[in-house]
Amino acid sequence: MQLHFKQLGQGRPLVMLHGLFGSLDNFLGVAPKLAETFSLFLVDLRNHGLSPHNPEMNYSVMADDVAEFFDRHALARANLLGHSMGGKAAMQFALSFPERVEKLVVVDIAPRAYPPDHDKMFKALLALDLKHFESRRQMEEVLAPDIPDLVVCRFLLKNLKSPSSSSSSHFEWRIPLDILFENYSNICAAIPPHAPFPGPALFLRGGKSHYVSDDGLSQIHKLFPQAKVETISGAGHWVHADAREEFLQRTLRFLTGN
Repeated sequence: MQLHFKQLGQGRPLVMLHGLFGSLDNFLGVAPKLAETFSLFLVDLRNHGLSPHNPEMNYSVMADDVAEFFDRHALARANLLGHSMGGKAAMQFALSFPERVEKLVVVDIAPRAYPPDHDKMFKALLALDLKHFESRRQMEEVLAPDIPDLVVCRFLLKNLKSPSSSSSSHFEWRIPLDILFENYSNICAAIPPHAPFPGPALFLRGGKSHYVSDDGLSQIHKLFPQAKVETISGAGHWVHADAREEFLQRTLRFLTGN
């Protein structure tokens, strides 16, 4: 699978993987600063952004996609950063291909299984008959009972292609929602037991987020014995957006050793 990507900067390579419903654009707020030190590869995972669609989706195949990406771009070894679903994909890649990961950064996710909290969201999005809408604002109003957080709703609707940007006469989904929903249990699943990753790892969690609790730290250290877990107190799940400067400071300090 030939993943879509954007490359910025020069230096040692840093590959960055986004979360569910996201795209490489999610990192554009922090990319300019990181590109001062690293050669960044911002990647759209399968079934996201502008990357190809495929009915199979789990962390094993996503890790294989990243390995193919490394091969295609002659990356023998690189730093790897992933947020949420992308963090799990990054963990799986580091466990499966440890010799190819210099340092690992995982943002607000643990290797454990998660409950299917997005079921209601998926069903609301799938129920939209896009032919009947002339604007995203109209969709926001229809989705409000099921997705009351306007910021989240607008983030999800970024996955739409407007009529002006395609040959269609109406809005269309850029991502295959049906495939993502069919594979949602795989996305929520735990990273399976594996020989530990021997390299350095940093797990950054948001102090206002429930995704990485103190109870789950033992699972992290079992698979990543060298892991440091750090909390950014003012951030929620979107750590790199909620606390950009602190995220950058901690990430750069870990990756550069300074």
